[in-house]
Amino acid sequence: MFTRVKSAVVNFMGGIMAGNSALEHANGSDLPVRFPYTRPDFLGLSHDEIECSADHIARPILILKETQRLPWSTGYAEVINAGKSTHNEDQASCEVVFVKKKSGVQSTPNKNSSSKRRSSQPNAEGLQLKDNQEVDGITFHYWALFDGHAGAGAAVVASKLLHHHISEQIHDIIDILKNSAVLPPTCLGEEPESTSSNSRTLTRAASLRGAGGAPASPSTPTTRFFTEKKIPHECLVIGALENAFKEMDLRIERERSTYSISGGCTALIVVFLLGKLYVTNAGDSRAIIIRNGEIIPMSSEFTPESERQRLQYLAYLQPHLLGNEFTHLEFPRRVQRKEVGKMMLYRDFNMTGWAYKTIEEDDLKFPLIYGEGKKARVMATIGVTRGLGDHDLKVHDSNIYIKPFLSSVPEVRVYDLVQHEHSADDVLVLATDGLWDVLFNEEVLEAVTSFLANCDPDDPHRYTLAAQDLVMRARGVLKDRGWRISNDRLGSGDDISVYVIPLEHGNRVL
Repeated sequence: MFTRVKSAVVNFMGGIMAGNSALEHANGSDLPVRFPYTRPDFLGLSHDEIECSADHIARPILILKETQRLPWSTGYAEVINAGKSTHNEDQASCEVVFVKKKSGVQSTPNKNSSSKRRSSQPNAEGLQLKDNQEVDGITFHYWALFDGHAGAGAAVVASKLLHHHISEQIHDIIDILKNSAVLPPTCLGEEPESTSSNSRTLTRAASLRGAGGAPASPSTPTTRFFTEKKIPHECLVIGALENAFKEMDLRIERERSTYSISGGCTALIVVFLLGKLYVTNAGDSRAIIIRNGEIIPMSSEFTPESERQRLQYLAYLQPHLLGNEFTHLEFPRRVQRKEVGKMMLYRDFNMTGWAYKTIEEDDLKFPLIYGEGKKARVMATIGVTRGLGDHDLKVHDSNIYIKPFLSSVPEVRVYDLVQHEHSADDVLVLATDGLWDVLFNEEVLEAVTSFLANCDPDDPHRYTLAAQDLVMRARGVLKDRGWRISNDRLGSGDDISVYVIPLEHGNRVL
């Protein structure tokens, strides 16, 4: 245990890095990779350009080439880390996906039913489906960021496949989504109810009378008393996205016996469908909307600290997951043997405040959650609690799996574009934690608004240049004491990936 404690302290100080001995993955090197390592397809980089971009000293910022266009004139920029890992473990994907309508009622989703339109095409901004095609299906726009750890394998796989899982989920409900005038039926095959109808709620009096209207007569059918929830279409889309994340995680779990899929990744995606933006996050990347000079948060970060109570409660219910090496209780610092029998501050899963307890022998075990802020770790190993992959992740030098404490369940927030008019300077900013570790929301707001204000509003590359400016501000300049940003603060040594998505283009699509 002493060796493990020393290792835990090392991990606590150093975090997750590729090749870190604290992360033991069973994927053997003899297995083929699922997809070769690359940079986002829409960057259009050659193999040589990819190799040149992996310079941890110069750290060149990659942006879209002038001949490349993304939907809505979206801007994108990225930079590799300062030596934390060999590769840039961030991945990105951007697609316009057409999902074909079901050919028959109650059909099973067809994996080949979606005809994908690649947003990496030079003229993707003008990519509009014809009306007769829309009758036969539905289109959604898709942006995604994946922040890998302990290798880029899971992030690469997710960047290639997650939108296919979303397409399959939407395919199953496409007829319901296109019929927005009526509420989704409780059971498929039932007659749909009008959104203005009150017939879906059966009153107590009516239920007691039964179909014949006579109370308690022998011929009256069995009485029922129920109210039926009215489920809006928006909730079906949210459920589709949640299920797509689950299926993606299960797919990585299945395929790791066939392919080498290293590590895990966070996932932050945006889907634009039927006039609404669905921002879906599992991990510690972040999305904010900048509208009329104000910030609208569109995601929450899932870390050992933000999910402390969930993690502690799971460990309380299933103590065997701790392997007799950890305690689910939280203390302000490590408990020392000389403090057994003393009263010390602690927190359990049911507490947001603190209380005192008598220290016992079990309290000497290593804490389930240790550290503070960005240095907080689950089992002294991993600093994010939601994402994809990590199925083989174990505590160093043990057989204790960490995956049971990690969740692929995302948070979904919805922004209705129809409800607002947007100017050319109103944007949605998506970025991995490499940006947010060193820049506050307010600093990003100031940077974006001031930069766009000085750009030609008709310049189609203005959002790419805004993304480049954000990456540059977070990376900083290499000096004698490392990478430095404004006010001589320490710059980000992590991989940084940023989208700047103009919202007024969404209004044009409607």
